[in-house]
Amino acid sequence: HLRNGRLNQTAYSLYLFIRDVADGDLIGWIDRQLTEADEPGDERRPARLTAALIEPLREVYGVSDKVLAMTLSCVLLGAPKGPIWLEAGGAMIAIDTLVHNFMHRTGILRRCGVEHAYGNGCYGTGGCADLIALASKYIDASVFNAAFPAVFPRFVQHAIWRYCAQLGLNICNGNRIDDRKSCDNVYCQIYSICERIVLYK
Repeated sequence: HLRNGRLNQTAYSLYLFIRDVADGDLIGWIDRQLTEADEPGDERRPARLTAALIEPLREVYGVSDKVLAMTLSCVLLGAPKGPIWLEAGGAMIAIDTLVHNFMHRTGILRRCGVEHAYGNGCYGTGGCADLIALASKYIDASVFNAAFPAVFPRFVQHAIWRYCAQLGLNICNGNRIDDRKSCDNVYCQIYSICERIVLYK
């Protein structure tokens, strides 16, 4: 018995997308989308590759940018299809409340002049996803794993998530911090540079 019909709508919507938009071949559609969006030498190439997949798939009922980025990045990074798939998957950034709240609490959003509520603004120009993509250009991910590309936005985003998540390092989250007050965890590794902004006033 279904609690509601939303998951059924999503399943049917995805089926119809694969049938009508991808001509029954989702893998072939992904290949075509990435090939058409590929412009070697363009500094916006990673963003173009991810947009080529995420923007059309937004039409599937009930899926968000976060869900699309999480799902597609796993598929693209795990598939033995070639470097363009790896690059697109590595550039997909999933912003959940943990990552957004981390960027708010630390003052990153305020310092960059892009304060916004959690939601669509996280994926807008200058939002959380853009800031993580920019930061990833200054973090050599291959230092952590020689198999990683040097610029790996998904890895940087996941590292932030792990720092916050209860199932990860469990440091910067609403269970550990009273969001009506500034964080007082002096043992946090970024305590000295964190602005400790209150989440809810």
